[in-house]
Amino acid sequence: MATENQDSIQTAADKYRSFLHEEAHNTEWRHGGPPIYDDVNKLFEQGRTKEWPQGSLEEVVQNALKSWEMEMSHKTRLEDFRTINPEKFKLIVNGREGLSAEETLKLGSYNALLKSSMPEEYKYYKADEESFESSHDAFRMALPRGFAWEVISVYSGPPLIAFKFRHWGYFEGPFKGHAPTGDLLQFYGIGILKVDESLRAEDVEIYYDPSELFAGLLKGPLISGSEHTDASTHKCPFNA
Repeated sequence: MATENQDSIQTAADKYRSFLHEEAHNTEWRHGGPPIYDDVNKLFEQGRTKEWPQGSLEEVVQNALKSWEMEMSHKTRLEDFRTINPEKFKLIVNGREGLSAEETLKLGSYNALLKSSMPEEYKYYKADEESFESSHDAFRMALPRGFAWEVISVYSGPPLIAFKFRHWGYFEGPFKGHAPTGDLLQFYGIGILKVDESLRAEDVEIYYDPSELFAGLLKGPLISGSEHTDASTHKCPFNA
């Protein structure tokens, strides 16, 4: 969570994410100042399966995507973004119609990545009913140590970068009426990133299986008296 303390804003640098420290005073941040990633950085360093050499293509791609996610989650104006070309940007998830930069920023990264075309009764997460804030709150509560992300492989360099990634966290808080299990949750996916001559993203394509995540999140028993005991929690075909 970002802090509004001025001293913290002045020192909020991050070795994996660009554009925190140097823009702290002229950027409109969602929570008043740049975010602090100490907890998720610790989770990342303890749980990563790859440690890429400094300056390698893999490290550059990994840090670029971390910086992009940071901007999408914590900046409120596209004019403050440095990781994307706002006029050309599209986010394409599992082959769905691409979302513009403005649409992605409004929805939030969780809602943009978790939208589904499944019938309503089988949706394990209803992105259309979630706001930017409610979606982030839900996952922040369920994964209190953070949701770490790493590059596993990079298959091609710019301008069209293809890569494999891993996303993981520990289910240690309630999620949509389901009690936490403490289990490690993780999923893998493939990304294709098209960049311009300044390495700003024009297209981000993500392909992954959301059931790898939700099978774990919905595995916990329903909390007694929870208001989230609707049909979708019982009918989810991916609830293992």
